[in-house]
Amino acid sequence: MPSFSSFDFSGKKALVRVDFNVPLDDQFQVTDDTRMTAALPTIRKILADGGAVILMSHLGRPKDGPTDKYSLRHLVPHLSELLGTETKVHFVPDCIGETAEQAAAGLQAGEVLLLENLRFHKAEEKGDAAFAEALAKLGEVYVNDAFGTAHRAHASTAVIASSFPADRRMFGLLMEGEVASAEKVLHQSEKPFTAIIGGAKVSDKILIIENLLDRATDIIIGGGMAYTFMKAKGGQIGKSLCEAERLDTAIEILSKAAEKGVNIHLPADSVIADAFDAAANTDIAPSDAIPDGWMGLDIGPVARQAFHDVITRSRTILWNGPMGVFEMEKFQAGTRAIAEAVAESTRNGAFSLVGGGDSVAAVNKFGFDDQVSYVSTGGGAMLEYFEGKVLPGIAAIR
Repeated sequence: MPSFSSFDFSGKKALVRVDFNVPLDDQFQVTDDTRMTAALPTIRKILADGGAVILMSHLGRPKDGPTDKYSLRHLVPHLSELLGTETKVHFVPDCIGETAEQAAAGLQAGEVLLLENLRFHKAEEKGDAAFAEALAKLGEVYVNDAFGTAHRAHASTAVIASSFPADRRMFGLLMEGEVASAEKVLHQSEKPFTAIIGGAKVSDKILIIENLLDRATDIIIGGGMAYTFMKAKGGQIGKSLCEAERLDTAIEILSKAAEKGVNIHLPADSVIADAFDAAANTDIAPSDAIPDGWMGLDIGPVARQAFHDVITRSRTILWNGPMGVFEMEKFQAGTRAIAEAVAESTRNGAFSLVGGGDSVAAVNKFGFDDQVSYVSTGGGAMLEYFEGKVLPGIAAIR
């Protein structure tokens, strides 16, 4: 597999799979362009070399073929703005067929062509080989820069790679960074290695926790899922979130961790509320002694200090999932405290990887995105990578 940075794109048309699945408002304005800006270094390098860029992406989950709501044409003005006036951005209302082929053939060096939503064709998600070949006709080099879709065996992310020789298919800069950072954490982690796992449900994170039991020295568990563990240990959790069918799973995880010498850290106390509401009454209680009618919605001050101490003595940190309902101001202190501790540890030389939509949203919200080692754009893909699964988009290139 060639290195993207050292490849010369001069005079070549690069077909680049990006993840432009961005949120749009009622006026079709981009409300969060993180995924678009993440792809800019790859696009700019190809253009700077004297190449042309053909971009393909999906947007949303269109059910019934082409719909204006999910058209990538809405992204053209913002993409043009991001690339600057010197770069011409063209759009074609399909991603395969004669119209797309003519647009690609007429593309000049230094120009960008954005194809219409791949998912307007059901063949994309089916991983259809003929559809992949029709896409491959448009470019001479294939670049996958969409880590966010690397866990999908779709036509544009996995199947298409075989239409290009090994020296003409590669990862883009974003994908290279994602894969290198993930591998550093999973396979070259310096100890102590702390994994911070949050979010609502144990069921969503079982596989990642089990895979990390062979790698991490410490696992911090926060968010709604912590109360399933508390309940499993015999605690009183009021009306906090609890997956009753996962109580045995929680006990198994705690038992395996003890056998392997991995420290599991649960929040000693919680910020509790009498309703799931921004205006609810709040209090602090031990996480295993929450009164009836109350629920834990964030980690408490004792837990925040304990978790801070674990994180700041770590050399490798993986953070996936918030500590509470950080979207509400009353319940964001725990997640903010984690972000501060991860940033502090990073300043002291630790390698930190933050991934998963909510964790990324949290570091961005609190202004710590530039104070950690790497912020992953691939929520589901990163989760599956840390569960130990082979990602089709990565395997296809390699």
